[in-house]
Amino acid sequence: MDPRDGLLRAGEPGVQLTWMDAKVGDWVVTPRTGKPVEINALWYHALRALAAFSRRLGRPAGPWEELAAGARGGFARFWNEAAGYCYDVLDGPEGADPALRPNQVFAVALPESPLSEERQRRVVDACALHLLTSFGLRSLAPGHPEYRGRYEGGPWERDGAYHRGTVWGWLLGPLARAHLRVHRDRDAARALLEPMAHHLGDYGLGSIAEIFDGDPPFTPRGCIAQAWSVAETLHAWHEITGARGRAKRGRAR
Repeated sequence: MDPRDGLLRAGEPGVQLTWMDAKVGDWVVTPRTGKPVEINALWYHALRALAAFSRRLGRPAGPWEELAAGARGGFARFWNEAAGYCYDVLDGPEGADPALRPNQVFAVALPESPLSEERQRRVVDACALHLLTSFGLRSLAPGHPEYRGRYEGGPWERDGAYHRGTVWGWLLGPLARAHLRVHRDRDAARALLEPMAHHLGDYGLGSIAEIFDGDPPFTPRGCIAQAWSVAETLHAWHEITGARGRAKRGRAR
């Protein structure tokens, strides 16, 4: 943890970080040395959870709350006002990375968010406008010079596209949950997940692919049955339809 802003940092030359971990030989395709946005969203959420656990156990929550407050204050540094969304990484070798990637959606999808309601909405709207496809979120916005819209070719070409435009199915779940949070429209949030039902019979029967091309027609690629694609879709579907069910029961009472 950086004591100056309460955020987590990591990295060294030649080492790939976070889930965007493609590496071919000595080439780290998406180096994220510094302070990645989703790691720090998870960090803030974890600190708030530890504070809540402490209170439930009758133990002092103050130390966790103090760390969470520091992380929340530091997280404000991620906001890129000119772009209207978060930087992907802070304090990297070349400064802050302004690339529009889906990692920031976790700062909204997690139950505890370090962002204001207005900034949460702007993050969701930016990701929906530039990254959202029928089957997931692009790993990089199409307007970026490094964007790769097709996952094809040899190992260098495929790994070079893996986190530079390729769509990841598992990210659709967090985006749907984040959409519900900021727009409070269960029908719209659920509609984001419905294309997955049509996908269940076109690649790996009854399951969801690992990845899809970033360019239309969003051809499925990679593993034919990816656990986290399935899990995050089910997680979001359960949460959205569960919220609908609770609301109906509440009105009935």
